[in-house]
Amino acid sequence: MIGIPEAFARATVAREGEPGAAWLAELPRIVDELLERWGYSPDGEVTHGGVGLIVPVRRPATGPAVLKVSFPHPGNVHEPDAFAAWCGRGAVRLHERDDPRFAMLLERAHHATLAELPDADQLVTVAGRLNHRLAVPAPPELPRLSERTDTWERELRRDAAELAHTMPASVVAAAVATVRELGPGQPDTLVHGDLHARNILRADREPWLAVDPKGYVGDPAYDAGTLLKSRALTLIGADDPRRAVRRVLDVFAEAAELDRERVRRWSQFHAVQAAFWGRRHGFRVARNGPQLDLLTVFADRLAEFLTEGS
Repeated sequence: MIGIPEAFARATVAREGEPGAAWLAELPRIVDELLERWGYSPDGEVTHGGVGLIVPVRRPATGPAVLKVSFPHPGNVHEPDAFAAWCGRGAVRLHERDDPRFAMLLERAHHATLAELPDADQLVTVAGRLNHRLAVPAPPELPRLSERTDTWERELRRDAAELAHTMPASVVAAAVATVRELGPGQPDTLVHGDLHARNILRADREPWLAVDPKGYVGDPAYDAGTLLKSRALTLIGADDPRRAVRRVLDVFAEAAELDRERVRRWSQFHAVQAAFWGRRHGFRVARNGPQLDLLTVFADRLAEFLTEGS
C-alpha cells in the first residue's frame, strides 16, 4: 500500500474535516484497486497538489504515467472532461478515468513548473500561448461561466457592504460592470479556469503542458486574471508595480491573441474578487498574519491599478 504524505493528510483534514479523514482512510485501498485494474505499478515518490494525491506509475508496455486521485468535490468533476476535449493539445493526456472515485491516469510530466522561470516576460508568454491553444470548442456538458454572473454580482455587492477594504466604490462598480457586460455573452470555448504558472509543467512531448483544469466554458480572457493573481508576490516587489501589471497584460494579450481590454477587465474582476476572498478566507500562501495583510492590501491596489488602465 502507498503511503499518504503527512502534509497532504493534514491539509485535507483541516479543509474537509471528518469527511476528509474518512476519505484519507480509504485512499490507499482506492489507489491499490485502480493500479490493479489498469495494470500499473508504483514508480517513484508519492506527491500531491492542493486536493489530489499524485502517484507516479509505470507499465512495461506503455511506460510512465501518473495516477491522480482527488478528494470528491464539485470543483473537480470536470477535470477529466477538459483533458478529454484537449486530447493532449497543450495539456497532459488522459489515459484512463474513474469518475465516481475522482481518479485519472494521466501522462507524466516533470516536477518543474513554469513558476520557476526567472524571466517574467517568458513566463507570461508561455502561459498566454497555452491559453490560446487550450481555447477549443467546449463539450456541451461543461459548466458555463455565463451562468455564474448573477452569483458573482450578488457576492461582489455583499462583500463590498460587509467587509472593510480600501478600494474606492468605483473599483467595485467596474468589476460589477464587467460581470454584467462581458459575463452573459461568453463564447462556447473551453477554458482552463485556473491557469497559473504552477499549473504548467515541464514535459517531454511538448516543452510545457497544463494540468489541474477546472473545465469551464467561457471567455479565454477570463484566465488572464488567474495568472495575474498568481504573480502577486512578484508584482509587490517590483520597482514600479503599475508598470509591471501593465506589462503582464500586454504580454499575455499578445501571446494569447486576445483583446487587451477584455484581458484587463477580467483581470480587474479577479483582483476585486481576490481582495474580498482574502478577507473572508485567507489565501493558500497565507491564511493569517502579516503576509495575509500584505496580500489583501495589495489585492486592493492591484484592483485599482487595473481600473486605472481603462
